[in-house]
Amino acid sequence: MEERIIIAGFGGQGVMAIGQLLTYAGMIEGKYVSWLPSYGPEMRGGTANCGVIVSSEPVGSPVVVNSTTAIVMNKPSLDKFEPTVDKGGKLFINSSLIEQKSKREDIEVFYIPANEIADELGNMRVANMVMLGAYLEATKTVDIESILKGFTKVFGENRAHLIPINKEALEKGAEVARKQMKAMV
Repeated sequence: MEERIIIAGFGGQGVMAIGQLLTYAGMIEGKYVSWLPSYGPEMRGGTANCGVIVSSEPVGSPVVVNSTTAIVMNKPSLDKFEPTVDKGGKLFINSSLIEQKSKREDIEVFYIPANEIADELGNMRVANMVMLGAYLEATKTVDIESILKGFTKVFGENRAHLIPINKEALEKGAEVARKQMKAMV
């Protein structure tokens, strides 16, 4: 098993954080992992993406050129990374901020209203976790419990009180993905 993921959006949308969470969760589960961040000229508000590899075999290079999955939080990221998804791969689109539909017919596409769900939960900062929950449901790359175990490694012990809202966001994202997977069958 080798999952090559691109996670992309504006700085401040938490794309690096979910990449780190995936990486820590993979380590917790004894998998081989890599995480490679890439920032635009500005941090918050500029473009940001990271490549994550979670594998059952050693990772030869941390660079993700063609991905098995792309998680895109904004339209510039969709434009840039949609073409890089392997045939048969998966694309997760934050439909709260991206009205455009995918042009690809050779991949599975999930439209996740991440910002709306985060708003319903009362914390806009968990939109990234909604997307991560959808991704985990569709791919089973790592368990949600491993993500939650890695939470304090990424965010620190002083943010452990945020685990419940983040868990709820993961579950809501998974629920949306489940509904869309049923519709694909």
